[in-house]
Amino acid sequence: MVEMESETERDAGDPAPDFQLEGTDGETYGLDDFADYDAVLLVFTCNHCPYAKAKFDVLNDVADDYDDAAVVGINPNDAEEYPDDSFERMQELVDEGTIQYDAYLRDESQEVARAYGAVCTPDPFLLRNADDGFELAYHGRLDDALNPSDKPTRPGGDVRDAIDSILAGEPVETEWQPSRGCSIKWTDE
Repeated sequence: MVEMESETERDAGDPAPDFQLEGTDGETYGLDDFADYDAVLLVFTCNHCPYAKAKFDVLNDVADDYDDAAVVGINPNDAEEYPDDSFERMQELVDEGTIQYDAYLRDESQEVARAYGAVCTPDPFLLRNADDGFELAYHGRLDDALNPSDKPTRPGGDVRDAIDSILAGEPVETEWQPSRGCSIKWTDE
């Protein structure tokens, strides 16, 4: 396990890269599929990383608490080297209720993770639904519990504040703090 912190390659207001990825339900998703939401929380995550697993419940709660914001998990990890990150295991986690996001998608080519500049799991990107498509509103930690055994002051507090700002039609003033997690398992490394 290589611990990493997220980096900022995109600025607030930058257009969000689109994608076409398969979900655990067998459907293909792109940003247009979430056009009815005011915000979309894209989280590059996986099945096996202890940092990602520690945030399953936080993300499930955010998905449950916000009707106008979608939570979308994207798993970019190399499943050949890390079989626990396979698409089949993703489907099992959804079927058993461990993961209850609005969608859990597979980035097998890793092109989407690279387009966003994701480096670790979890690596959250909050998108605002602007007039001409989605744009980056916030990139950073979900809350102040950076290690798997840490207890957050407010579960999902940082991202909840950012979502609340978007839903209120205000700029996101949440200070950027990096997320921490396992490095993405790239196929070419």
